[in-house]
Amino acid sequence: MAKLPILMYHKISASQSEGLIISASKLEEQFQYLSKEGFRSYHLSELMDLKKLPSKKSVVITFDDGYVSQLEFAVPLLEKYHLKATFFIPLKFLGQTDAWNTPSYPLMTAGQLKSLNPAFIELGYHSHAHQKYNELSLSEITEDTRNAFETASKNELLLTSTLAYPYGKFPRKNPEKEQFFNHLKEQQFTYGLRIGNRVNHFPFKNPFEINRIDVKGEYSLKKFQRKLKFGKLF
Repeated sequence: MAKLPILMYHKISASQSEGLIISASKLEEQFQYLSKEGFRSYHLSELMDLKKLPSKKSVVITFDDGYVSQLEFAVPLLEKYHLKATFFIPLKFLGQTDAWNTPSYPLMTAGQLKSLNPAFIELGYHSHAHQKYNELSLSEITEDTRNAFETASKNELLLTSTLAYPYGKFPRKNPEKEQFFNHLKEQQFTYGLRIGNRVNHFPFKNPFEINRIDVKGEYSLKKFQRKLKFGKLF
């Protein structure tokens, strides 16, 4: 089974680089490394039709929340280095701000999301209201999913059948876990993504517990390389 790291980014800044905010220069340094080392990037939707990865060096790049800064900084860099990415969108907040954070930052409008070049960017679900699934009842999760689908349809947004769990949280114990995964199947989600900070093996053992690797703004290039290889820092 081939190794497949899935990188997770959030906000981007012209200069600040700490926590969930990464500077544009550090992001470019990391993208440049991936390109130079011959990594092939994939949209998550591409993986659905694959039984094995054709490239020995494979990576999936993801961005959460749909920040305007991703449009400003990430999109040009993805195009420059010919890398693909999945942007996960909390649909209730289109054109608003990330109200769950302090301070809050502007998020892309539906029009901005539709303007993204699908050769480089695909969209995925990041719930509707950006709440922790492990703190919601099944009926509340069902309502949130319904609202997400309705908002996507109303705004004529095309999203792939992938769901990144807000905060990486989902029910961990049965029967709630089994009920949650059954809900995802019923709603025809193909993949569900947690955090986990582990490198995946492809094909995925459990398509609703796919791991992502968080990339912190303070990481040096060497730390980024270690995270890319191992998932966790030791």
